[in-house]
Amino acid sequence: MPRATACRPPAPAEPESLLDCFRYFLTPQLWKQVLSALRPSKASRWQAQPLLFVLLVTTWCAGDSLPERFETARAFYVASYQKRRRPGATCEGFHKALARVPLPALRLVGAAIRRRLAQALAGRLAVGGFVPFGCDGSRLQCPRSQQLEGRLPGGSNGEAPPQVWVTALVHLSLGVLWSWRLGKGTASERQHLRCLLATLPPGALLVAGAGYVGYELLQALAAARLSFLIRVSSQAPLYVADRPSLKRYREGLVYYWPQRAQRQELPPIPVRLLRIRGRKADVCLITNVLQEGRLPRKTASQFYRRRWRNEGLFRAYKRTLGKVKLLSRTVALVHREMEGSLLAVQLLLAQGAVALQRADAAVVRLPSPRKVLLAVGAEIRDVTGRYLGPRQRRAYWQRLREARWVARRRRGNKVRRPWPARLPHRPPAPPKILKMGTDLKRLLEQTLGGV
Repeated sequence: MPRATACRPPAPAEPESLLDCFRYFLTPQLWKQVLSALRPSKASRWQAQPLLFVLLVTTWCAGDSLPERFETARAFYVASYQKRRRPGATCEGFHKALARVPLPALRLVGAAIRRRLAQALAGRLAVGGFVPFGCDGSRLQCPRSQQLEGRLPGGSNGEAPPQVWVTALVHLSLGVLWSWRLGKGTASERQHLRCLLATLPPGALLVAGAGYVGYELLQALAAARLSFLIRVSSQAPLYVADRPSLKRYREGLVYYWPQRAQRQELPPIPVRLLRIRGRKADVCLITNVLQEGRLPRKTASQFYRRRWRNEGLFRAYKRTLGKVKLLSRTVALVHREMEGSLLAVQLLLAQGAVALQRADAAVVRLPSPRKVLLAVGAEIRDVTGRYLGPRQRRAYWQRLREARWVARRRRGNKVRRPWPARLPHRPPAPPKILKMGTDLKRLLEQTLGGV
């Protein structure tokens, strides 16, 4: 009589522990794709599943050094999977196995978390007929090793430490990290964003600052059938066919047409200009949603105000998770440390967003990165049994439901004191609306068929 094979229990509809959250977001279909991309050796002590498990948990653990965080993460894996073969016991062996992992295998995990998140929060992604995403970038410092100083320059003067640039897309309604792109400290934000357009879902609205205004980027957004809402400054050339009037063009149709596009006889990009009143200065935005009914001024103002959640994400990544300065000293490990830590942030906020949505389906609440991290830390201590006993354990899912972000009214400036080697922030000046001449009107008729 053939012996029945033991089947792995399916992931529950509502996770009850941190291990259930791993199974909820990292499905068996994902592991098949990761194994095909990794092709690990059977003789290696570090297979795909424990390697990725320890890589993610290392970001959530407390510690001043990589070996200290590695010991806690490995102990949590051994306590969670007591009947499986134990992985390697040294941090050096873990780093050697991690350096052999191809980066596309780690990007498969981020794509799987995005699909699972879109499936679990399908009714929460769209807001006002759009799926709003904010885009911003930030630099991270690296150790001054010889390899990093030669491969990752921090600036043109050569005095800055090695740096890595990360450009991230954040869902503005849920506050969850969606996708990202890594590069050198001198990388182009616009080029990073063009590479990230393929990760955006249909109906996405991209909200960005004045640094993302560019003719090629706006053309790429239009070709991908994506909407955008971008701030413009005095450096953006905006044209109108009639005599410009500052009072009239607080909202109206204008044409973005830089000099290089005019010399190459490329068509202008018609956009709608929105001038929104601010406390310190007016905010000028352009969008390719030309119908006022689809994107009213009030809705556009709310979307752009939420763009600061990108800054909140980088603050949580750098300060809450302690990633102001990376710890790896080689290029291969720096890339994998960045990819693994960003995957950990994505999974951290994703499970918090799903838990809050299950707790209160009528209200959209933002997960607090610090509170979710405290819940993860308490779960790790409960499983490893280092600090808390079994009677003091608390339901992990209940902790996630309480880890909501509390909105507080700001009564002072965001910058409390001036920081050294940092220039004070100055809001960009409003754009200058120019009137088209006879030659530009003729070129407009040739390229767009008239005004």
